[in-house]
Amino acid sequence: MSALSGPERPPASGGAARKLVLLLHGLGADGGDLIGLAEPWGQLVPHAHFAAPDAPEPCDMAPMGRQWFSLADRSPETMAAGVASAADALNADIDARLEALGLQERDLVLVGFSQGTMMSLHVAYRRPAPCAGVLGFSGRLVDGERLAGELRARPPALLIHGDADEMVPVGALFEAAITLGACDVPVQWHVSRGIGHGIAPDGLQIGGLFLHDALGGAA
Repeated sequence: MSALSGPERPPASGGAARKLVLLLHGLGADGGDLIGLAEPWGQLVPHAHFAAPDAPEPCDMAPMGRQWFSLADRSPETMAAGVASAADALNADIDARLEALGLQERDLVLVGFSQGTMMSLHVAYRRPAPCAGVLGFSGRLVDGERLAGELRARPPALLIHGDADEMVPVGALFEAAITLGACDVPVQWHVSRGIGHGIAPDGLQIGGLFLHDALGGAA
């Protein structure tokens, strides 16, 4: 069906897919890390197909798991090159899934966690048409200074972050929100209090409501 493999869940309605939610995992994980979100969120968007592709590379910093690109060198230049390189595989995957399901860009929401958020934010605003939305947990906007010059679409974004995140400091949320807002991207954000590098119950609920609104709920 697509360029990347990984777990999928059909629409909770039992009918044909009218929407697509693509769940992009973080460094050292795989699609199985996020596909469970299809259970609570599937009730909010019952006609959505959920897919959680495994990133294209084995993780070079752990004995298991996958990565979208290496984070062994976290210099801005190397991270910018990494996210741009990985974008080719993600774009091909998105194109293949939309075609296979007979859907349009407006039927798609990209959901990312950590490195998956980096990928979501990089790809969504450079695709030729806007998707329905971008939901990013615990991530950052990589190479944000180039976004204004490369921007092609402005889907709405919701960024969620824990204020006790030890892996990606919460300041990354505000940096991303400022950059997106300066590009006239509709952006909302939420900070989960006392939460580290993970998805808290409040983030899960708020993210689900964003998904519902972006995809037209039960429509």
